[in-house]
Amino acid sequence: MSVLLIEAFYGGSHKQLMDLLQEELQEDCVLCTLPAKKWHWKARTAALYFMQTVPRSANYRILFASSVLNLAELAALRPDLGKLKKVLYFHENQLAYPVQKCQERDFQYGYNQILSCLVADVVVFNSAFNMESFLTSIGKFMKLIPDHRPKDLEKIIRPKCQVLYFPVRFPDVSRFMPEHKLAHLEKVNGVKRNGDAYQLEGLPGQQKSRALGALMKNSSTHRESGLCEAQPGLCTTQHKGLPSPLTAPARLNKSEASESTNPCQEEDKQHLTFNLSNILSGRDCQQRPLHVAWPHRWEHDKDPETFFKVLLKLKEKELPFHVSVLGEAFTEIPDIFSEAKKALGSSVLHWGYLPSKDDYFQALCMADVVVSTAKHEFFGVAMVEAVYCGCYPLCPKALVYPEIFPAEYLYSTPEQLFKRLQNFCKRPDIVRKHLYKELLTESLFLEKTNAQTFAELSPPKKELNLFSPRLL
Repeated sequence: MSVLLIEAFYGGSHKQLMDLLQEELQEDCVLCTLPAKKWHWKARTAALYFMQTVPRSANYRILFASSVLNLAELAALRPDLGKLKKVLYFHENQLAYPVQKCQERDFQYGYNQILSCLVADVVVFNSAFNMESFLTSIGKFMKLIPDHRPKDLEKIIRPKCQVLYFPVRFPDVSRFMPEHKLAHLEKVNGVKRNGDAYQLEGLPGQQKSRALGALMKNSSTHRESGLCEAQPGLCTTQHKGLPSPLTAPARLNKSEASESTNPCQEEDKQHLTFNLSNILSGRDCQQRPLHVAWPHRWEHDKDPETFFKVLLKLKEKELPFHVSVLGEAFTEIPDIFSEAKKALGSSVLHWGYLPSKDDYFQALCMADVVVSTAKHEFFGVAMVEAVYCGCYPLCPKALVYPEIFPAEYLYSTPEQLFKRLQNFCKRPDIVRKHLYKELLTESLFLEKTNAQTFAELSPPKKELNLFSPRLL
């Protein structure tokens, strides 16, 4: 029990990461969490809660926490934990997070993250965009302080920082795929028919991933400055030496049933099953209307307004398409969702969050295109999952997306997005014949997955050198 895992917002990708670490570490860790509700209050008060609830142990050597936790407060409140090697993981950062209305309280969240970085021994980001947007914003952010501002904080924090892409574990989704997608897999990845079923050979979702690797063992090769280096053919930068995040190990393939905080979405599960059954048994897949998926949180930072505005423009032009809106909703749902559902009418195949992973991946496998209109994205697990399920991605030419996706899958304006979807509506066969080479190439899965991933957290029994020298 040498590793202490703390997650103040145990849901979504935060939960995925902690579950994966716990699975790898097994009995060598203890996990302490708070539920994924009322994020702002967790960011303010979690340290005080964990001060009282984290069990004391002389065996702890490493503390691993996400940046929701105010690590500085916890280290001060619990001196025994402050002495540990502290690893801080950024799923997102508050210095670059878009807010609808700038209020004075917003300063505290970013300030807390800066304090946490100063206390941490290692600071890990899930993308180069996340890291650079945070570090380069510190100076401007601290100018909000009216006087007696601290100086050179970026210079203090940067040497501690590194990029490790989020470890996504992909299950075998071949049983959900339509024939044309399976044909792609059979051609590229050596998928073999086994009676009426398909077997994917060699894909990481079917291996026992010891991935959680490099945070600790391979990271020293990415030590120097934390700066990004230009990648030929992309419109932004990618961290030197990192493999494409699309080659990372994958999401837990258990069917987890998590609670939806939006009860009105439950009724849509039957709607999904009914419609997908019709799709599978209906016309030849090449003749069906284009199927567009939007698998994002129902919140303003994902910019649903732009997405639905584009779809409604397609509807006005009487272009055939289907849409599945699969994201999770929380307490406050933007009005555009109810308005768009009514306006889109029969074009809607599914509307709402799917607690079952099988249902979720089945919906993605039946879609042709996955769209992001996000104003905020530091990695984008949902987009990576959708591409793995054979969807053609369309993403903004901004944020983290140019770091992950080749230029042909990026758009610069809503008008460009509309034109791409308009062409696909007219010729859906173009999308269905397209193969996303960057993801579905077997060599990318097998040769690069160990190049830069999370390292095993469990230390040798006789040593305390749990992480690489870079992390210590």
